[in-house]
Amino acid sequence: MNKKLKTLSLGLILALTMGVLAGCGQKPAENESKTKEETSAEKDTKKEETEKTEATYKDITGDDAKKLFEDKKFDGRIIDVRPAEEYAAGHIVNAVNIPVDQLKDSLTSLEGFKDKDVIVYCNSGKKSTEAAKTLSENGFTKVSNADGVKKYTYDLVKYTDLDAAATEKLIADTKDLQIVDVRDASDFGKSHLENAKNIALADLESKLDGLSKDKPVLVYCNSGFKSAQGAKTLQEKGFKTVYNAVDGVTEHEYKLVK
Repeated sequence: MNKKLKTLSLGLILALTMGVLAGCGQKPAENESKTKEETSAEKDTKKEETEKTEATYKDITGDDAKKLFEDKKFDGRIIDVRPAEEYAAGHIVNAVNIPVDQLKDSLTSLEGFKDKDVIVYCNSGKKSTEAAKTLSENGFTKVSNADGVKKYTYDLVKYTDLDAAATEKLIADTKDLQIVDVRDASDFGKSHLENAKNIALADLESKLDGLSKDKPVLVYCNSGFKSAQGAKTLQEKGFKTVYNAVDGVTEHEYKLVK
């Protein structure tokens, strides 16, 4: 091989070698970039999953629960997550019944309480823990899991507490429903539920003659506190079917008359 040809061959080999090396050097760079992108996406996914699993609620004692829901400024929701028959046997005042296996399907009805206090409880704490996790994972920010009724001695009642939607349904669907407004006469005079009878809470025990113990009774007020006392009084006086409107007329836009 002459010198020129030999030089040309060496140059060609060198050029090809450099090209291959350059190509080999580029692919890892591209792969590395893609790997970084994938890693970043995986991190974001893991972060979202972590944030979801880290959604928090707090466990509180029966004493702390009572202090919270007995405060007249309390505008949250108390949820008894036990089965209906256990709820009917005795539940915390102003607690609505949403069994834990129905909670996910009821989240829309609780939408207005995402940033308010929500207290859940059951018998032992097992069902309420599950409920607290469900709520916190779905954006409820102030969830408390209270001691169960078998762990703490609450003042339990046997009438039925209803939220606003259930109250309106009861009014629309129930024949012979007796509606009792336990607010003062001045509040009643401004506006009240249609067909409601005004008996101020202080006078309730002495003015029961006009009510039938065998017909269902709905008690309401402004916020649910006076009506809860009124419902308890009726229950103790032998009224068979008593309902309390947990959401009073200042908390929900009911159809009112003057």
